Parts: sequence; structure tokens; C-alpha cells
Amino acid sequence: MSSILDTPNCAAASADFEFAALDEAHFYPCAIVEEFAHYLQGQVIEVGAGIGQLTTLFAERIGKENLLGVEPDARFAAVFRERCPGIRLLEGTAADLPPGTACDAIVSVNVMEHIKDHVAEMARYHALLAPRKGYLCILTPARPEIYAPIDKDFGHFRRYTKASILEALTSAGFTPRKVFYFNFPGYFVWLLNFKLLKSRSFNPRMVRLYDRLIFRLSHAVERNLMRPPVGQSIIAIAQASNSQ
Repeated sequence: MSSILDTPNCAAASADFEFAALDEAHFYPCAIVEEFAHYLQGQVIEVGAGIGQLTTLFAERIGKENLLGVEPDARFAAVFRERCPGIRLLEGTAADLPPGTACDAIVSVNVMEHIKDHVAEMARYHALLAPRKGYLCILTPARPEIYAPIDKDFGHFRRYTKASILEALTSAGFTPRKVFYFNFPGYFVWLLNFKLLKSRSFNPRMVRLYDRLIFRLSHAVERNLMRPPVGQSIIAIAQASNSQ
């Protein structure tokens, strides 16, 4: 069974993570799904599915029947069921999956930073993926120098660097395939608005403008021309081995 340290948001002062902001964005969630799309084959588990904001996009790619959401918060799970009819949901954590469960891919978006023992959590994912040599697809906040009061409000234990997420993945038994920073201009927005000005909330209008006028263009450059030297987030894709 899961423990409090396995449970996302156990240290948070905010009740809704970044859900309100994500609801204002269109291109940002689509970009996340696009980055992971190549690795979403077979049976996929979305850990920390929240209220299903990305789940519907994943389901469009792979089919509802191939997707399982995992969400420990009963409030979020209730909203998930309303938003994502026909998609299976486990109300719990990866530790609550039935013995012998295996899958081809696990998606973890803005989850690992909420879990204190992140290496143990990744090792749990490795056990689920190893029988099929599956892939773990992670997006998580990046760069500890921009850790801000709002990070603490959201229950973030850390922001990652390439080195720190590589170390965690390899310690958990994974072979990293891709690790890169994501959302270059978002790094500076977070630094100014949340680190320096210490804002504790998102402005919905500004989120919409950023998504449509800045992120849409910047991500096209990042994906097609050059990955940035820093970013608001980091993406890591790693493969499990059944030799562990």
C-alpha cells in the first residue's frame, strides 16, 4: 500500500496544484503529449492523472481502452471520472496496482517533484515497465535556482537539473534515452514573477496570452531547431530493462 511519502501533494499548501493554470492553456498540454507520443504504445499508465486534463489528449492518441489513470486524491478522482468517461481510473498510487501489473509506458507529468523519495517511486515504475522493456515519460519542474514560494505552496520538494534527474533514473534502474529542458521563455517568466516578485498565484489572462503568443512559437523552435540550455521544466524519457 502507498504511504504518505509516496503521495503527491502531501506537503502542499495549495489544493489544486497547477490545474487552474493548465485549464487556460491549449498549446502547452498539446506540446507535452507531442513530446511523448512516439513512446506511447500498448498499455499506458498515467500516474498522478489529477482531474484528467492531459488524460483526454493521451486517450485521443492511444485509445481509451489502452489507458489507465492513477490518482490518489479522492477530490481529483471525482472530477476525473466526470471529465474522462470510459477511461479506467485507480484511486490510489502506483503502489496500489495489483501484483503482476505490467505496462508498456508510464507518463508522469508534474508528479515527481511532489514525492519525497522519488528514486523509490521511479523504481516502482521500473518494476511495472521492465517485463515489456517499456518507457517512462516524465515532465517535471526544472532548475533549483528558480525554486520560489509558489513551489513550496504546491508541495514541490525539488526542481530538477539534467544531472539530478539522470542520477535518479539510473539509480532506479532505468536507461535514459532523452533528457532536455522544456519551455525556455517560461524559465524567465517563473524567475521574475514567482522567484523575484514572489507571486503566489497564476493570472488566467496572462496564462492564455503566454500560451498563444509566446509558448506556441518558442516550442516550435525548441522541438524543430534546438533544445534550450535551460527551461521552466525538464523532460526525461527512459527505458526499463528486464535484466534488473
